[in-house]
Amino acid sequence: MTRLIDARVLLLLGLLVTALPGELPGQETAESEPMSRPTAAQLEFFEKEVRPILANRCYSCHSAGAERIRGDLVLDSRAGLLKGGGFGPAVVPGRPDESPLIEAVRYDDPLFRMPPDERLSDREIEVLETWVAAGAPGPPDDPEAARPGGAAESLSVEAADWWSFQPVQNPDPPEVRDEHWPRSPIDRFVLAQLEANGMRPAPETDRRTFIRRLSFDLTGLPPTPEEVEAFLRDEGPDAFERLVDRLLASPQYGERWGRRWLDLVRYADTSGCNGDFPMPEAYRYRNYVIDRFNRDTPYDEFLEEQIAGDLMPSDSEAQRRERVIATGYLAISRRFSSVAEEFHLTLDDTIDNLGKAVLGLTISCARCHDHKFDPIPQADYYALYGIFESSRFAFPGTEIYRHPKDLVPLVDEDRLTTELQPYLDRMADLDEQMYATYPLVEMLDTGKERDAQRAIFKRLLGERDELLKSLPEFGWAYAVSEGEPTDTRIHLKGDHERLGAVAPRGFLTILGGQQVPAEEPGSGRHALAGWITDPENPLTARVLVNRVWQHHFGEGIVRTANDFGTRGDPPTHPELLDWLASRFLDQGWSIKALHREIVLSASYRMASIADPRSAERDPENRLLWTFNRRRLDAEEIRDAVLRISGALDPSPGGPHPFPPVWEWRYSQHKPFVDDYPSPRRSVYLMQQRIRLQPLLAIFDAADTNTSTDRRKTSTTPQQALFSMNDAFMHEQAARLADRLSAEVPDPASRIDRAFRLALGRPPREAEVLEAQAYLDAIDLALRDAGIADDRRPSAAWSSYLRVLLSSNAFLFID
Repeated sequence: MTRLIDARVLLLLGLLVTALPGELPGQETAESEPMSRPTAAQLEFFEKEVRPILANRCYSCHSAGAERIRGDLVLDSRAGLLKGGGFGPAVVPGRPDESPLIEAVRYDDPLFRMPPDERLSDREIEVLETWVAAGAPGPPDDPEAARPGGAAESLSVEAADWWSFQPVQNPDPPEVRDEHWPRSPIDRFVLAQLEANGMRPAPETDRRTFIRRLSFDLTGLPPTPEEVEAFLRDEGPDAFERLVDRLLASPQYGERWGRRWLDLVRYADTSGCNGDFPMPEAYRYRNYVIDRFNRDTPYDEFLEEQIAGDLMPSDSEAQRRERVIATGYLAISRRFSSVAEEFHLTLDDTIDNLGKAVLGLTISCARCHDHKFDPIPQADYYALYGIFESSRFAFPGTEIYRHPKDLVPLVDEDRLTTELQPYLDRMADLDEQMYATYPLVEMLDTGKERDAQRAIFKRLLGERDELLKSLPEFGWAYAVSEGEPTDTRIHLKGDHERLGAVAPRGFLTILGGQQVPAEEPGSGRHALAGWITDPENPLTARVLVNRVWQHHFGEGIVRTANDFGTRGDPPTHPELLDWLASRFLDQGWSIKALHREIVLSASYRMASIADPRSAERDPENRLLWTFNRRRLDAEEIRDAVLRISGALDPSPGGPHPFPPVWEWRYSQHKPFVDDYPSPRRSVYLMQQRIRLQPLLAIFDAADTNTSTDRRKTSTTPQQALFSMNDAFMHEQAARLADRLSAEVPDPASRIDRAFRLALGRPPREAEVLEAQAYLDAIDLALRDAGIADDRRPSAAWSSYLRVLLSSNAFLFID
């Protein structure tokens, strides 16, 4: 393929993993059999991206239901795709360049173009190319095979009986033979399965390993040498408990776990449209998330604020503003194209994220038709759609309408009405005129009339720029507010221009199917928040406790953390998952209490060791017989390097230095692209949708276009090259060398100090000898290179420290 494929497309298809050059996971050769068991991600991609294109542009002439099947070609079944028509198979799985379907939609051959009336968009063609390159994965034609487990019952009945839709239970911890190992009820659930399989848990890890593991898990930062030594000396019976409580109380906890939430909600400081317009006020939502984790705000309240904070009662003006800012979760939904007419895609992104991040369901697979695998009818999708369509989302601006609008002023009612309202009314009037004028510019033929409309549009833009410059100083929230309440009509085959029956605003049928109460005014978001956070909802608590478990152990009890539906993995320890969910609810939805419960267990204190016998029985460690070793993620690597060098600024981050709004001229040809370096923690760096932050991208940062339930971990030459050659690493290694020189005058003792700072332990004798030999060799090499005597010691130490900071001992947690 010659075009750059949208990162969101690739991620949906499950292709963002390390592969051989020119090879995609699941890609087939001409000799291979057609893909028979596509992954859940590939099925989701087909239903959300591929099927709507085929349905809207191809099925009218090439489907079993077509009035007349043209060219003897049927595209609504896998058999039809592979059989093809007069030109042979429509697709050659794995080979888009040899597939007639792709040749036709590219319009390269003037005699072979489909659809004949109008070429597909570039993005639609890229979607089809990507799909065919991956083997054209899709649901099997056999309806029996499409059902979970291939059972004979109807899909709706079986899916409704799926474990995640059942009420949360509160099971008693099981009996175990070894009564000495468990430290908490958690351990009984783990040990019971190990004993049933003739296996034993790994021994307890040492204290140095434990404090390093825990510090990174709870704060994303390494412990200082002084903290390590204090913990080693602490002989109190509650030493572990006090360590956990200290880390949970630190402000760094919220920065670490706030980042995990921002992964899920695909946080970014730019919109994702063709010009990737900035959202300068989005940082307030980011800081709100960090603050709420530090406060240990109950999870149900945290969710309610993000969905309907502007509709909740408040005890003070400060609380009201915080809750308005919280709805930034909805407002940061991705924007598309360069105009405003594709808002239906933004609402789909909202529903998709709410479903995955909060409920662990692929709800948006029901946009075009009833969900193929989970009991979610299309009407349920549009019942939710109507709630968000009845809300007003902050608009970031696009290439055509380049000014933000519908942001929420963070001022009290008195100042709003007496000082700001005239400005806001004038701005709304200009916006309305601009929106009315631009379509005329596009629709009219070239000539004086079109030129006149263009001149009007340009004048309105100038007036709006001047109005912005004259606004009094006050803060804005990139947030959501109430719009005009409306029930949406179902979009036939997902086409927002083809409307079917009305879908009253409401919630998922499988989880009660309640409608927004008739007496509730407004959009229905407040009722939606109440439904989601109802303790009887079987998904909300399960999904959250599974995420916390995943981030502590490397894998969730349910490994498909964003998909608790029938295409996801069932839980490895279902009773433990429900016990944790019940405990979470009983403790008032406290996430910090959940952390404490987990990290004080014997399961969390296991060593990370290899056991060939256990590995043979359970190679993926699903039963948790050892602790999963993990690599530091991108933010942990950068933040740890800054902390060790002494360069880290621990203060909270604020707004980014974006250019003034009236200077914005971004377009699909010249999108916004920038990078604002900062010594603060990585969570405060500016995040774009059009590209990942360059430093963090090297180490697999979260995709800002879609919900990231787990980071991929790649091993690439670029990572090693970065660690040894990047200017950032050179600067921080030099700072660390200066720090060591100032703190430890004796060169022989600096190696010990460097190890304690970077690895949390003293060096072994062999490591000391190796370091000394390296420093001597580098000194000679620098002398031969003509480096001055006074510069050689610092340069040699800087070189050695880059080696230390690129070692597995630094980059991995045991």
